[in-house]
Amino acid sequence: MNTKIFCDIAEIKLIKKFNKKKIVKGFTTNPSLIRKAGAKNYLQYCKKISKITDKPLSFEVFADNEQEMILQGQKINQLGKNIYVKVPYSNSKGKFMGRAISQLSDKKIKLNITAVYSTSQTKKVLSKLNKTSKAIISIFAGRMADAGIDPIPELKKSISLAKKYKNVEILWASTREPYNYLQAKDINCNIITVPPNIIEKIEKFGKSFNELTIQTVIGFLKDSKKSKFKI
Repeated sequence: MNTKIFCDIAEIKLIKKFNKKKIVKGFTTNPSLIRKAGAKNYLQYCKKISKITDKPLSFEVFADNEQEMILQGQKINQLGKNIYVKVPYSNSKGKFMGRAISQLSDKKIKLNITAVYSTSQTKKVLSKLNKTSKAIISIFAGRMADAGIDPIPELKKSISLAKKYKNVEILWASTREPYNYLQAKDINCNIITVPPNIIEKIEKFGKSFNELTIQTVIGFLKDSKKSKFKI
């Protein structure tokens, strides 16, 4: 399987730049990235982004109850045919947002279920999805690894479960390093979402050990000269 690379970013200039790259097959955002990009009006900012690309594009709801999530999801969905509405697995109190997922999915709204960590959570999400409506399940591999947990077993199980659903893709989220892309490919993960700086490193894959050695030594030499070190 060819694991698709989505760019995880909300800055207008960077979206324009990375939209031109063939390696980038879609984009993901979240309220934190949109705030960091300097947006003042969430929906208006999402509209600006939606006009840049026709590749799959995820925007997240930020309500903390199901009814508000449903209303926000319907508004976000109106931004374009390529839009995926991101809905968290649970709210801040840990309540599973199953009703919001099922109601939006039944309306044929494409969903990206976010903040998923376990196979049992994937099972619950799958049980709420309309089998004729497209969906992505985002599993936060990087944050799992940050907590000292190997994310690969959970991802493999979720990928296996999702194979029964032609409308569902599993996404490797919270990417930490370029090598995660090779790990995602190895386990046949459908999508990996990657920040711009890591995408640029992936584009440079293929250097030999000798090239890496020379590149590293040159870097040390440059820094020592700049610092005017003497022994």
